[in-house]
Parts: sequence; C-alpha cells; structure tokens
Amino acid sequence: MKGRMRWLAAAAIIVVLTSGCSTFKDNTSQGIDPPPIGAEEMMNGGKQAGTETSAPVSAAESQQVTVYYKNEKGFIAPLSINVPKKEGIAAQALEYLVDGGPAQSMLPAGFTGLLPKGTKLTVNINSEQKLATVDFSKEFAAYKAEDERRLLEAITWTLTGFTTVDKVQLRLNGKDLKEMPVAKTPLDAPLTRAKGINMELAPGAEIGQSTPVTVYFSNTDADGNRYFVPVTRMINRTEQDQVAKAAIDQLIKGPSSSKGLSKVVAPNAEVLAVKLSEDKSTVTVDFTDKILEQDKKISADALQAVVLSVTENTGASKVQIMVNGDVKVTAANNENLSKPVIRPTNINPVKM
Repeated sequence: MKGRMRWLAAAAIIVVLTSGCSTFKDNTSQGIDPPPIGAEEMMNGGKQAGTETSAPVSAAESQQVTVYYKNEKGFIAPLSINVPKKEGIAAQALEYLVDGGPAQSMLPAGFTGLLPKGTKLTVNINSEQKLATVDFSKEFAAYKAEDERRLLEAITWTLTGFTTVDKVQLRLNGKDLKEMPVAKTPLDAPLTRAKGINMELAPGAEIGQSTPVTVYFSNTDADGNRYFVPVTRMINRTEQDQVAKAAIDQLIKGPSSSKGLSKVVAPNAEVLAVKLSEDKSTVTVDFTDKILEQDKKISADALQAVVLSVTENTGASKVQIMVNGDVKVTAANNENLSKPVIRPTNINPVKM
C-alpha cells in the first residue's frame, strides 16, 4: 500500500497534454465487436516478442487487439489494431508496443510505442490467479525516465484488456523487479488498473483522502476524427457504491481546461439515479432529458463515453441508458437503446 501511495502521489503531479492523430473507425455504435475467436485459448504460451516486422494480413487471418500508446503530447491512449492470428496473443500485444516494431507503420501520426527498440519479452499467464508475468530483455531498461509512469500504464492497461488478466508482474532477465530500473518507481505488488492512467488530481482533493475514478474524454485529430482518452481523476473520498455516480459526475464536469481534451457530455446534464444489478453485470443510468441533443437523441460520443466510464469503474459489462425513467431512448445514429449497451471490446479502432 505504501508503494502504491508513493506511485499515486508522484502520478498526481504529472502534467500531460494531448494532441490530434489520424483517422479512426467509428466505434460509437451499440453493436460491439466480439472478442477474437479463440483469443483466450491463445493467451498462454510464453511467446517471445519484439523482433518481427509487420505484414498485411487478410481479415480472416487477423484479429484486433487494443494496445496503449503515447501520443505526441504525452497521453496514453488505446488503439485497436489488426494483428495476425497466432498463439501467444498477450505477448503479441506487447510486441506491438516496441518502438520500431511491427506496429510502426500502422500507427497514426504522433503515436509511439514505449518499449525501447530491440526489447524482447515473454509472457506467461497464471489463469487461476489471472496474473501475467512479463520477462523483459536488457533492452527494456533503455527507456526515458520521464516515460516510466507512462510505460507502466501502457503495459498494464494493454495486458489487463484481456479477460484472463487482472494483474501484471514484471521481470528483467528472469528476476522479479522490485522497482523500475530507471526512475525507481516501486513495484512491491503486481500492477493493476487500480494504479490509474493519465493521472490527475481534482481541485480540492488530497491524495491520502481520495478515490480514483477513470473517465473517457475525447480528442480530435487533424482530420476532425475523434478518439477517446482515459483519464484517472483522484476525487474526494467516495464510497464504493457511489463510484459509478461519481464517475458520471466527473464526465459531466469535463476535462481539465489545460489539457486540450474535449468533453463529450453536455455540462448541464443531470443524473437521476445509478443502480448496479444484483448480478453486477449491468449498471442502469437514468438521466434527465438534458442529456439529449436538440434532436432529442443522445449523441454517439456521449453514449460511448458513459458506457466506457461506467463499466471501467464498476467491472460491469453492460449499461442500460434511461431518460426520465424511460428506456425508450435513441442514439444519434437512430439506434434503439431500449436494451443494455455492451462495453466495446475494441476502443479507437484504427482504419487500415
């Protein structure tokens, strides 16, 4: 816990900005990309990575994985890219984080992988513990000190994007890392998403008396295409059963004005109630009609941001949207939202 608080305290003072990137596929519809067929079966196998180059593959020979990259102003953001189908999907995902590796020609302008050039790695997964152990070669220690926190976020969020991984243990040349090799961030416990991403401290909140909530704002590329960026905001201490409501409140408040991100929910939006189902699979969010646009529909970006933010903070897989207690809600693309919306498997799919 002490190590975690030191990391959070350091993260709270990190100032990161954002920038545009190239085009992305539309990922704002209710229809959700299913996980790749056989993906979980291919998770294990300790595949060595970091030396291959990319080659075009057909849709039948590929699957999408979501990998977290740094954009040119320092945010860590997810990109869903097509990779060849093969065993060792977890190791393959990290392979695509290697600077100059197989993803280099696929990345939008301004995005870079944070694993140093030439890094090799193996990934082994303990399915019972949902623990991924990553063993890096010596090249891993060549990253920049100022990127250490971002690198940890990119590794952790990439691997925990797989349903079979909740925790990540790092090794260097076969030895467990107790601290990072460059800026000495403590690693006294396995890494989880509880460490946050793109950390910031809400006005008036104190690290020792705070609760993290992760919300999704948007950024716009040079062509006007929007993509989502997760931000973990430390807010005043909040009870667990109120975290989903708190996340939506922060989504409505919007991003820090100094960071260049855009809000995706109307600032006058109001939440009537937030309820988690008994089986904890579905969160129902009831808004007033102020969430709707002039056409009486909820915007695609607002819908996606709510679904991503609510599921991120609760572990639920679905969100039921209501307006004034009614499920008869329509999205901007005329999609009927009377049934729960499933969290997207892939975020910010890159056009190929």
